[in-house]
Amino acid sequence: MKSLLIKECRLAASPLSYIFLAGALMTLLPGYPILMGAFFICFGVFHSFQNGREANDVVYSALLPVGRGDIVRAKYAFTCLIQLAGFFLCAVLTALRMTVLSHAAPYVNNALMNATPVFLAFVLLLYAAFNVLFVGGFFKTAYKIGLPFLAFGVAALLLIALAETLPHLPGLAFLHNPAGERLGLQLALLAVAALCYAAATWLACAAAVRRFQKLDL
Repeated sequence: MKSLLIKECRLAASPLSYIFLAGALMTLLPGYPILMGAFFICFGVFHSFQNGREANDVVYSALLPVGRGDIVRAKYAFTCLIQLAGFFLCAVLTALRMTVLSHAAPYVNNALMNATPVFLAFVLLLYAAFNVLFVGGFFKTAYKIGLPFLAFGVAALLLIALAETLPHLPGLAFLHNPAGERLGLQLALLAVAALCYAAATWLACAAAVRRFQKLDL
């Protein structure tokens, strides 16, 4: 498993998977739907799957003396590694916005979502959608990537729209406070989102393993 993960990181991965981690910097943009940064991080992972498909990486991996389940788990491990690296960057920049920059005029007057723990919760939910819809969808055929990514794209847009709408609903304006109003509640929501991410990824990986073991390559 460790060797397969190293293969994913060094051979199968597209450089764009690492370059698109810079999407986390969108966390600092005022007047912009900052959840798009998480979308672009996932888009970088998509390029690794595309790169692997063109290089017949799955077939090559299946010819190695490893279990098919480990091939799937290595893909999920690589995906989660990139996602969590992006999440860490988003979290650091969110902390910066909520402390040093919390009173900066562009953020105080920002009409769109501010960086708060709830923003980070939606980042994890968006990642979970990617792991279920795209990565899980890919292992239905171990080849097709278009429709799974389209399904993820639709889900991502709905999640972003929901995140941008919530602070404008009655009683939820605190979600928009750049200094993190009702921080305890927001952190609790982040913890719930983290559990959802872990559970959704684990279940999607288990389902993908079952499908891939039955797949005729």
